[in-house]
Amino acid sequence: MQVQVEGQIVEIEAGATIAHALQQVLSGKKFKALVAAQVTANGNTSLQDLARQLPTDCTELKGIPFDSSEGLQIVRHSTAHVMACAVQRLFPKAKVTIGPAIDTGFYYDFDVERPFSVDDLAAIEEEMRKIVAAKEPFTRSELSQEAALEFFGTKGEQYKVELIQGLSNETISCYRCAEFTDLCRGPHVPDTGFCKSFKLLSVAGAYWHGDEHNPMLSRIYGTAFADDKALASYLKQIEEAKRRDHRKLGRELKLFTFEENVAPGMVFWLPKGMLVRTILEDFWRREHLKRGYDLVQGPQLLRAETWQRSGHYDHYRENMYFTQIDEDQYGIKPMNCVGHMLIYNNELHSYRELPKRFFELGLVHRHEKSGVLHGLLRVRQFTQDDAHIICTPEQLEGEILGVIRLIQDLMRLFDFQYKILISTRPEDSIGTDEAWELATNALISAVKSADLPYTINAGDGAFYGPKIDVVLLDCLGREWQCSTIQVDFTLPERFDLVYVGQDGERHRPVMVHRAIMGSVERFIGVLIEQYAGALPVWLAPVQARLLSVTDAARPWVEEMQTALTQAGLRVETDVRNEKLGFKIREAQVAKIPYMLVVGEKEMQAQGCNVRLRNGDNLGLKSVAEITALIREAQAQPFKQGGMCYSFA
Repeated sequence: MQVQVEGQIVEIEAGATIAHALQQVLSGKKFKALVAAQVTANGNTSLQDLARQLPTDCTELKGIPFDSSEGLQIVRHSTAHVMACAVQRLFPKAKVTIGPAIDTGFYYDFDVERPFSVDDLAAIEEEMRKIVAAKEPFTRSELSQEAALEFFGTKGEQYKVELIQGLSNETISCYRCAEFTDLCRGPHVPDTGFCKSFKLLSVAGAYWHGDEHNPMLSRIYGTAFADDKALASYLKQIEEAKRRDHRKLGRELKLFTFEENVAPGMVFWLPKGMLVRTILEDFWRREHLKRGYDLVQGPQLLRAETWQRSGHYDHYRENMYFTQIDEDQYGIKPMNCVGHMLIYNNELHSYRELPKRFFELGLVHRHEKSGVLHGLLRVRQFTQDDAHIICTPEQLEGEILGVIRLIQDLMRLFDFQYKILISTRPEDSIGTDEAWELATNALISAVKSADLPYTINAGDGAFYGPKIDVVLLDCLGREWQCSTIQVDFTLPERFDLVYVGQDGERHRPVMVHRAIMGSVERFIGVLIEQYAGALPVWLAPVQARLLSVTDAARPWVEEMQTALTQAGLRVETDVRNEKLGFKIREAQVAKIPYMLVVGEKEMQAQGCNVRLRNGDNLGLKSVAEITALIREAQAQPFKQGGMCYSFA
């Protein structure tokens, strides 16, 4: 039969393996680098093992090298099986559950007599290396459901039995690696020798099926790469991420804290952290006023009937908190959109008044499971920089484009790279097909007008409309969900929003939901990690610290603090009876941009010696020169255009 192999038409004999077919075109290092193949047969494309027989209706065949994205996932999945094999050798009573590849590596969940600890990882890794060195083949077999139940039941693997009972397939595939056999669709690498570049990272607890009513399992996380160089680079990145961890830096810099026994998932802002937040929010309010937004604020509680009317009660109820007041049920708002629509309906609007842009730094609450809470990045109470633009259908694309420009300016200010996803209609949605098509096309058209590349994220829209999601990439290349723009024809209908058109008749507007920072808490968490705690001068809670060399310098230190504070700078002093080197190191650890050293010489010169947090020494400067220096550093990020913040 004729098959297109790696772009070439090749005659392949019936019954040949996929590996044999690929060897007709590839040889040497190129073939040895393959871990699986992409097979197109009968119009369907799938990934399959190299050892499998080539389907008789195959039309196209491509090799999957181990260093491709698909190949890396296969290597990681196979390494998870190697780990499970090692675990069962060392802990024979361990029961296996599931072990998938994930974005950063893999994990496997086990039911064990005692939970694993990090002290167990070295022994498991050593056993894995023995399995890798043996180059054990991955062998696929297919069983009937009855045979699979008998096989795993005999081994006492009750979790596998439960999974098999939930399958509807008549044929069930399994993979064997050394003495370990697991349920698996595959594909896998040809042998364990492809799994040599791995590292076990951590342990955690996880409920079976993620249900807290089920047994608690012990999870081992690991990662694997195509070669040792890529693995070493990733491990270095992990160490850098630990150094930048906003939770660690938040404690060290005294920005925020959490009291898990009092309010899990809710932030206690300490004075310096609250100052950072206030500076950021003040800047953001000014920016919105400059761009034609009106500041508004809605209540925290609304009657349950209101949430039923909006659709949140049916589609978002599990994420909401409810309370009872005077025998009536109220919902604590998870979003600000309903309040903004009610504000719009406070009076009748003409087409001449549109668009109306309502902006609120709105406090919201969402019921997140305790297992997903993560510092500032995933909380239950947070503030959205939320806005709702109510406009005519003709104004829609222009308003979306305006929001995109605002996003671009913010990303440029903080030097973030980002990518655009357009999320389309999910299965659980409200509204007409026509409205969804109009909204989706408006988003795509606006992104094209901004000349931005984008990817369609099928089925991931909000229940009331499609959306643009902006995923920012930090200095370590990690992705963070940030901005969102959602087009909504449905809620204006449900809340009977109208405007009087040129014809004197009432018309239905369209609404744009948008958040740029997304969550102020998350955005600050990302900023802390982006800058490793060394926030830009304009955002730093303390911009300069005055350090006295001797007690005799204290009067001039206090005088300088007064002068710099009156100039609008954020300054604190350190006049303790400590060595100067100790004070400087403490200020550097605190990430303070400027250290102003005051000794007898500086006092006589009516100035101070200026040191930067990176260790540079700028020499003796007067109060006026220091003020100008810090003001210039504050203004520098805003000189790229698009945004302008007053520091007066």
